[in-house]
This record gives sequence, C-alpha cells and structure tokens, in this order.
Amino acid sequence: MATMAKPVRAVDEPRRPNIASADVQLPAVKDYEQVDREIIGTLHPTTAWFIGLGVAIFFLLIGASAWTYQIYSGLGVAGYNPPVMWGVYIITFVFWVGIGHAGTLISAILYLFRAGFRTTIYRCAEAMTVFAVMTAGLFPILHLGRPWKFFWLIPYPNWRYLWPQFKSPLVWDVFAILTYLTISSTFLYVGLVPDIAVLRDRETNPVRKRIFAVLSLGWRNSDREWRHFARAYLFLAAFSTPLVLSVHSVVSFDFAMALTPGWHTTIFPPYFVAGAIFSGIGMVFTIIIPLRKWFGLRHYVTINHLDAAAKLCLFTSLVVGCAYMTEWFVAWYSGNEVEQTFFANRIWGQWWWSSAILYTCNMVLPLTLFSQKLRRNTTWLFILSIFINIGMWFERFVIVVPSLSHEFEPWQWTSYRPTWVDYAILCGSFGWFSMWFLLFIKQLPVIAISEVKEIIPPKVRHAHAHGIDMSGRHVDYEADTPGEHE
Repeated sequence: MATMAKPVRAVDEPRRPNIASADVQLPAVKDYEQVDREIIGTLHPTTAWFIGLGVAIFFLLIGASAWTYQIYSGLGVAGYNPPVMWGVYIITFVFWVGIGHAGTLISAILYLFRAGFRTTIYRCAEAMTVFAVMTAGLFPILHLGRPWKFFWLIPYPNWRYLWPQFKSPLVWDVFAILTYLTISSTFLYVGLVPDIAVLRDRETNPVRKRIFAVLSLGWRNSDREWRHFARAYLFLAAFSTPLVLSVHSVVSFDFAMALTPGWHTTIFPPYFVAGAIFSGIGMVFTIIIPLRKWFGLRHYVTINHLDAAAKLCLFTSLVVGCAYMTEWFVAWYSGNEVEQTFFANRIWGQWWWSSAILYTCNMVLPLTLFSQKLRRNTTWLFILSIFINIGMWFERFVIVVPSLSHEFEPWQWTSYRPTWVDYAILCGSFGWFSMWFLLFIKQLPVIAISEVKEIIPPKVRHAHAHGIDMSGRHVDYEADTPGEHE
C-alpha cells in the first residue's frame, strides 16, 4: 500500500518554547537572511577592532612585565606590609570571580524563568564568564612565591608523599575555579553549536569550514536535534545555577572562615552572590552597549532589552544595599567592640574615601534606574556600568585592606600602599580579559543567531516554511521517522 510522504517540518522553526513577549520582539528584522547576514557580518575585523586588540595586548604586556619583575625581585615589590598581604591581588581575584560567576548565573536563571530579554545579551554574558574566570584563575598563581610550582596545589601522587593543605582557602579556590570553568565552558559551547552550524554553511574558506564542521558536531537543524539540544541546555542551566551559588560561596569562605574583624560573619555567602550578579550586570552593560553601537546591532539589542536588564540591575543593587545595612546592624547589635570599632573606621578612619566610593557607586547611583527615562538612556547606562565596576572593586578593597590593617591588637595596626607592580598587574588583568573577548567576537557570534530567529515577528517566522536551511538555501532533509516528535 502506498504511504503518504510525511511533510518536512520547517527547519528554521525549532520545537522550542517561544519565550518572546511583545516588548522584546524585533520588528526591524525582516527575514532570516537578514539575521544571518547582519550578525555574521560582525565577524569581519575592522581597523577599530585591531586598535582595540593592540591596546589590550599593550596592557597585558605591562602586567606581564611587572610579574616578571616580581618573580626576579621577590614578592616584596608588590607592596606587602604585614599583616596586609596580597592586597590588590586578592581584591582583583575576588572581583573577577564575581564577574565570572555572574555571567552564567544571569544566563541560566533568566533561561529557567523564560525571560525574553535574555536572548540578545546572554551570549555576551556567557563569554564574559569564561574569560573572567580565566583571568581570576591567574591570581592564585601570581601571588605564589614560586609560581612555576603551581601544580603543587593539585592533589596528585608524588614521590615526596606530600598533599595540599585541604584546610587552606587557596586550595578551595583552585577546585572552585576549575569546576566552574569546566561547567561554564560547556554551557557556552552547547549554546554555540547551532550558530557554529550557520557559520559552517556560509563559510567559504575550506580550513575554517572544516573547523566549523567539527565544532558543530554534524548539526543538521532537525527536530530531533533541537529536542535533545533543549533538554541538554535546560539540564546545564539547572545544574549551573546551584553550582554558581555554591562556588561563589566557597570564595566567600576565604574570608568568613577567618576571625579577622569584618570577615567572620555568616552573611558573606549570600552577600558575595548578590554582589557578583550586580557586578556581572554592570560588566554586561559595559560590553554590550559599545558593541551594540559599533556593530550596528541596535535593532537586535533593543532599548526594551536594556530596560529590562536595567531593572534587574536595580533589584540587585537594592539587595546589595540591604546586605551593607545588615552588616552595620549586626555589628551594632552584637555589642562586640572590635566589630563596632572596625565599622566606625570604615567611615571615620584612614580608608573613609574607599567606603565613600563604595556606597556612592553601589547604592546611590543605581537608584537613578527608578527613572524609566534613564533606564532607556544608553549613555547613562554605560556610565553607570563603569561606576558599578569601580564600586564593586572598591567593595573588595574595603573588605580586604581595612580589616587586615586594623586587627585586634594595636601593635598589628599598619597601613597599606599599593606599588606600581600592583597597579600594573591590575591593568594587565583587564588587558588579558579584553584580548580574549575581542578575539572571541571576531570568531563566533556575540548574539545567538538561532534564538534571535525565535523572537522576530511571527509573520516572518511563518514566511520561512519548508525546505530552507539555516543559511537560507533550499535543502531536502530526510523526513523524520514516526515517533520522533513529542
């Protein structure tokens, strides 16, 4: 008996939940070909990109030169003044860890809650995560006396019968960073697979086409592949969320497990997580707003997307502000004179100016986001994001330096003054991060092509019916076998 051929499903209409609401759709996008052409068009290097890459490498070389000088001369050139040790290094380490943890957390949580505005910003946040964690991972090595022996921090069988000190927060950081870097990289790569397939179909260079063919894992955009992809991505999102919370809590234990004034408190784990999300959103704004302008992506990263992200930024700012106030209340309510004196010194002591920067940048300025006009002003969002990054760095400064420089005994009280080596390595960390991110945006799409196609107007999606592949050409895929569709 003759059987009727099963109609081929529209390959650009994957079986995934449509999470786009009307306020985050893209009315300026006319067809799928435009999406492919404009987003892939951002991968071509420009003069401005080469200048930016050169500046990033320049700052990286400054940091590398300072580290080389430190190895040759000893750790004393880094401004160590016991009991304040590794001041800028620890501060910058926690700063980059916070940014790194925020990217995947933002992407995963917004995906689980089906937030439509996530679509055009999450790739930037996930890439930011990987490179920020790579940057943070350098600092436990930078402040080792013999950095070429960094592998001693990893437990492995050896003839000396020595094992790491598992009670040391430095060892905890190694495991936390390696675990989180692995999961974050996997999360980023899985989301990239459909877009790498688009690049594979459009690439003309045979070498790059072969590389993309390998990285795309033979992706053909079938319904079955989309179903497995959605399940895998959902699993990674659900797995990454508690992992981020636990890993950044481990970083906070570096401080909370000590008896140092201002550190020994149970509020640090949620406090650090909220601060990480806040700083991550600030860094996303710092990155995505210039890219939106330079690459002509205004009709992809719309003002509605930025407005929604600004509301999330405002919410996390209020949570962080609540944590600051809770710290003050607990110090007052505890009746502990050491804690009370420490918090009084934050305002009236030697480091009052750092506290002023902290509270102004993290609590006062974000309140402007209550104004819809300012939430939709990209210039102000970019300026505010810079202030947030500065404020979050000084938050870590206030946690580390005043606590160590003013401990229990008066004979321990001292001052701390960073040297040019500290500042150079700080600049080098930003150069390292910027270099990797600039290389990424010219090799892979910074906006998810496949997910953008889900939030363009429905009439455009319906116009691309049967037999059109991801690059806009007609193909004849083999019909799915019965039972493949859910």
